[in-house]
Amino acid sequence: MSQPSVLIAGAGPTGLAAALFLDIRGVKARIVDSALQAAPHSRALVVNPRTLDLLADTGVTERMLAEGRRIRGVRFHENGEVLATVEAASMHPRYGLTVLSQERSEALLTEALLARNIHVERGVRAGCVGQDDAEVRVALNGASDGEDGYAAVFAADGAHSDFRKTLEIGFSGSSYPEPWPLYDLPLETTLDLDHAHVMFFPEGMIFLLALNDEIWRVISNMPHPLAKLPAGTVSSEPMWESSFHVAHRVADRCAIDRIALGGDAAHVHSPVGARGMNLGIEDAAAFAMYFAVPGARPMDALERYHRERHAVHKGVVRRVHAVTSMARSSNPLVARLRHAALPWVSHMPALSQRILRTVAGLDHPAPTP
Repeated sequence: MSQPSVLIAGAGPTGLAAALFLDIRGVKARIVDSALQAAPHSRALVVNPRTLDLLADTGVTERMLAEGRRIRGVRFHENGEVLATVEAASMHPRYGLTVLSQERSEALLTEALLARNIHVERGVRAGCVGQDDAEVRVALNGASDGEDGYAAVFAADGAHSDFRKTLEIGFSGSSYPEPWPLYDLPLETTLDLDHAHVMFFPEGMIFLLALNDEIWRVISNMPHPLAKLPAGTVSSEPMWESSFHVAHRVADRCAIDRIALGGDAAHVHSPVGARGMNLGIEDAAAFAMYFAVPGARPMDALERYHRERHAVHKGVVRRVHAVTSMARSSNPLVARLRHAALPWVSHMPALSQRILRTVAGLDHPAPTP
């Protein structure tokens, strides 16, 4: 078989999608990941319409829709009452917001790759040795497994990306000081399953989303959020609990010469808006489209990737940051503005559609070859 022309570092949803999109376009790729197995827990939970559009020709969209559960929109709560509801039914002609765990999304992408005889090489850490006009040289497992040359590298190796650090690319932005607790747990509650729910409190917010008929995801920027759930809600022992810090950062460049950054390696932001995994899959689609353009030089393709994706990354992270800051704020003035504005926005189709287009990944044009 011919030597792969692209190395993909990282087998999360971004890297897996990149391997699939490249293979469909006739570009052979090798995908490696330092982890011995896929992560058992899911940060991302929602597949948005832009992602479903991009994956439609791969067969993965059909399987995501068969396994996932469509939600109708978002309800905002304050003082134990519904403050506003934004319905999502009309935001896309074919697809809605589909609840599907990142674990299952990765599994479906992996199965699609296996059907094309592409296997993830696990327990393999890739590091950049150097690049020039001819190739980028990559050492595997600290060079103990040798050194290989590729036409390009797509680094989808996470928020602490080794490739980004090796290239000395800054990761500009800011972070919140407080930890955000996360739970997956059974809830008996009167909250409806067909909407995501955001609850506002003087000291912060709680986000709730039903994964299925019994299990809910709960995320908050406040300590002990389970003690603040609606009256009558009964929670059982969590199946998974964790804590994380929220940052909003964008890599100063998302490509240099023959190396491109995608997914969390290029941008991180809060889970509000459900854009992380989805924006990474869009990065993968863009990289594959630009790299596979007939006659395109790899460095020209990656320069285009940087030029177009960097602007998208900055815009998305800016919007998510603004929404998250308003949602988590304990400032009484912000709380009053939120209380007054949300009901008004929910009854203004133009404004509510703008919010929904951000959540759906439709707030900027899709990448094109």
